[in-house]
Amino acid sequence: MTTTTHMATEVAEIPEAAARFLTEARAPLSAAAAAMRQLDPKVIVSVARGSSDHASTYFKYAVELVAGVPVASVGPSIASIYGRTLKLAGAACVGVSQSGKSPDIVEMMRSAGAGGALTIALTNNAASPMAAVSAHALPLSAGPEQSVAATKTFVNSVVAGLALLSEWLEDEALRAAVAGLPEAFARALEQDWTPLSDRLVRAQSLYVLGRGPGFAMSNEMALKFKETSGLHAESYSAAEVLHGPAAIVGGRFPVLALGVEDAALPHVRATVERLVGQEADVFCTGLAVDGATTLPSVSGLHPIVAPLVLGVSFYKFIEQLSRRRGFNPDVPPHLKKVTETV
Repeated sequence: MTTTTHMATEVAEIPEAAARFLTEARAPLSAAAAAMRQLDPKVIVSVARGSSDHASTYFKYAVELVAGVPVASVGPSIASIYGRTLKLAGAACVGVSQSGKSPDIVEMMRSAGAGGALTIALTNNAASPMAAVSAHALPLSAGPEQSVAATKTFVNSVVAGLALLSEWLEDEALRAAVAGLPEAFARALEQDWTPLSDRLVRAQSLYVLGRGPGFAMSNEMALKFKETSGLHAESYSAAEVLHGPAAIVGGRFPVLALGVEDAALPHVRATVERLVGQEADVFCTGLAVDGATTLPSVSGLHPIVAPLVLGVSFYKFIEQLSRRRGFNPDVPPHLKKVTETV
């Protein structure tokens, strides 16, 4: 392709889109955070599919690490197919959907409210059915997204979750980190991951590894490898990969390991060293390990936001890799922008 893709344009818009959300969402964010403080939930459930579910996984790790409140993912089919109303009195339910239209997501959010939960919708469509059935809605303000592969809407979904967390807990360090994300995203777009692109241009499969919020990002990255570039990518915890999947790693098998400056970094390092010893082609961030290739990343970030910033560098990389492999990242085979499931 010689023309600029929608995906490339939308990735470039991520810093602006994040800044717009942080400006425009102040009032609904304040109201939702106040409701969370009043409720003081002992458990939170999330409702989402696809990239939005990866955003929910990121929110799960952030909440559990910062607030100490457990977060569980609820299958939307519990309400939409099986007709079961869960007992959620005293819980919060956070739904994430770019369109806010999928019938199963909408029904699960309605059912959660009926079951007693405080419901909060994160959606790019403020007039969506999901927003209508929820007690609070945080419009993502990402702007129109034409590429089938979600990028700026995914990022703003995570930003919204982190902003909600920081305001709910009135955590000043996290508030500052979230406020600084537009600038961090701009720096992330300057990072060059060409060495990884050179390795994967003719590859057939790879592993993507992370820990904590980085595992949420590895899930999203593995999806994008499949969706945009025809690559069979599997996401694993950098710990879980050693419990069986590492058996097929060797003979230049490609691995992308996500390291950030947090408590898990020594453990990610140990996994990288182990896989390098098995003669894998390991690419990593946040680490310098003999035999592995270190990809550039933005340093000095709050550990809760750092994996998301890595994701922005990845989005720029994956759009370029998709085109190098002969794909159009705007129109992946057999997919459409809005998938409505029951």
